[in-house]
Amino acid sequence: MTPNRIVSCLICLLLAGAVQAQQAPPAAAPPVANTAPAGADGEEAGDQDDRAWRDTSAYPFGALADTALRLELVAKAMQLRDYCADRRVQDEFVRERLRRFSALSGRPEDCRSLLDY
Repeated sequence: MTPNRIVSCLICLLLAGAVQAQQAPPAAAPPVANTAPAGADGEEAGDQDDRAWRDTSAYPFGALADTALRLELVAKAMQLRDYCADRRVQDEFVRERLRRFSALSGRPEDCRSLLDY
């Protein structure tokens, strides 16, 4: 199975899950408790109310941009795994690509860590 076909299958699975989640009845969100300490002034209580309306902890999926980034990282990791496995590819080229991928993923990457994707 080619890497492009695998990525296409992953995208289809994620989209199918998103469609299924949209068709499911929404779950009741847990009530957000006011965690303001007793005797807090109105400004602190107002700040907590401002944060409460933006609570997304009950969302079944993250933001679309986050999903797109994870799919992009999976595709790049698969390509890098192929570079790591191919002895004809120069070591310096692989190291440079791993450095760039580390900058995107936000963690140190090597050929073994690519198995996490």
